[in-house]
Amino acid sequence: MSLQLIYPDWPLQNKVTAFTTTRMGGVSSEPYNEFNLALHVGDNHNDVLSNRHRINEYLGGSIDVKWLKQTHSTITMDAANIEADASFTTSKNIACAVLTADCLPLLFSDDNGECIGATHAGWRGLVDGVIENTIHVMSHYIKPTHVWLGPAIGPQSFEVGEDVFKDYIKRNADFESCFKAIKSGKWNLDIYQAAKIVLKAADILNIYGGSYCTYSDEEQFFSYRRHSVTGRMVTIIARR
Repeated sequence: MSLQLIYPDWPLQNKVTAFTTTRMGGVSSEPYNEFNLALHVGDNHNDVLSNRHRINEYLGGSIDVKWLKQTHSTITMDAANIEADASFTTSKNIACAVLTADCLPLLFSDDNGECIGATHAGWRGLVDGVIENTIHVMSHYIKPTHVWLGPAIGPQSFEVGEDVFKDYIKRNADFESCFKAIKSGKWNLDIYQAAKIVLKAADILNIYGGSYCTYSDEEQFFSYRRHSVTGRMVTIIARR
């Protein structure tokens, strides 16, 4: 079965290879069907490795995909098999990758695709500064100028409590525009809008994506909020 991928709508197609996987195109059985890329969710180990092999084949076999151990932190590291929630590279032989199933994946690049990165931003990582930290670390090499917001839970589906609302407003009053009150002590959070606020504050204005909802689109996406036992998509970027 061929891979069913989603590609960024940005002007860097000739500079980088970038995409997000969907549920389709793999070998995993329910509830991880079909294309689960995560080893930590209870899926059959060999099925996950088979799915990851399909990614390697798609990339041509010469690029080393760096699979992070993600912990909802703000840690950004040079791409390696490490515990972090964001990675970057200037190498043509390495692909940065993040796993998600409702959290927001972001892909970063400069104008020429020479320094690239991938970030996993859940609501906690975003408010704690994982996006700012990614930009800061990458800027030691080349500051990113283009960012794609991959598939995440949409604002109409992302219900959070008063604690999350207060955490965001305490950090930045501008975040209030990302929340919509739905009932006493409950809010809908637009994580796409929150990311845009952070990116624009860092003078990154070339922002793309942000139109999917992993929760409501069960055919295409895994969603932890929809099914707590589920697979993960991967969002990947590599230099051409």
